[in-house]
Amino acid sequence: MKIAIHGRAFSEPAKPFIQEMFDELASRHVEVQLSHSYRQVLESAGIEHSSQHTYYTPQGVFDADFAFSLGGDGTLLEVVTHVGARQTPIVGINTGRLGFLATVSPSGISAMLHALFHDHYALDERSLVSVQSDRDVFDGLPFGLNDFTITRTETSSMITVHTYIDGEFLNSYWADGLIVSTPTGSTGYSLSCGGPVLLPHTNNFIVTPVSPHNLNVRPMVVMDTCQLSFEVESRSGSFLAALDSRSRTVDVSTRLSVQKEKFGARLVKLNEDNFLNTLRSKLNWGFDIRN
Repeated sequence: MKIAIHGRAFSEPAKPFIQEMFDELASRHVEVQLSHSYRQVLESAGIEHSSQHTYYTPQGVFDADFAFSLGGDGTLLEVVTHVGARQTPIVGINTGRLGFLATVSPSGISAMLHALFHDHYALDERSLVSVQSDRDVFDGLPFGLNDFTITRTETSSMITVHTYIDGEFLNSYWADGLIVSTPTGSTGYSLSCGGPVLLPHTNNFIVTPVSPHNLNVRPMVVMDTCQLSFEVESRSGSFLAALDSRSRTVDVSTRLSVQKEKFGARLVKLNEDNFLNTLRSKLNWGFDIRN
């Protein structure tokens, strides 16, 4: 078996579990491929491992059966770009904070490895959003798992985002920005701006304005088979375009459109994983001081 691993710095309590993971992978003669940045993290933390293989981002050129993400949800979003069209199954190990997508706790790593080696898991197929533009805005990686956003720059005032669905005019959003979210991203930025929560396999996008000036404008759910296109007006002559956590300053002359990516992301789902349970545990749904 071959496993590619990417991650970020972790807390001291997580260290023994991570060392145990590398020890078990070595005992099972697994070929481990480390991202260049995570290899440096492990060296700084004093983690012992036997990996001789390094892959470099953002292309993430590797051949693996699984890709491990050790960090928070932001780390997992990075691994999605490393995997790309190869659709290597991704295991999210939460050494960060919320861990909505990265559901395996450090103490659960051993059980997770046992499940992988005994095929006690399923693959959770998630759709991606793809960005098309008349210039390369995202360095050859124009896809994301959570959302695509258009927002004003820090120094600019409100922007206007003229939005079209399959070429037909939808609305001009006078706002701080606009979010196009996948079902996976519905529990992220879109949710904080008043968007609805969608089940992960719903075939939709959510169009959510960020602090709209016209207060009667509300989030809108559209089919993910459509193409959304945008023209932006800004007094500064530029705006910010972001795919998940990757942000770029873009000139208003740039034409952008989004649609569903041809390939998706495959998240490893262990038998006890359940989206509705995650909603209740991570977002405290149903929590009330009275009960």
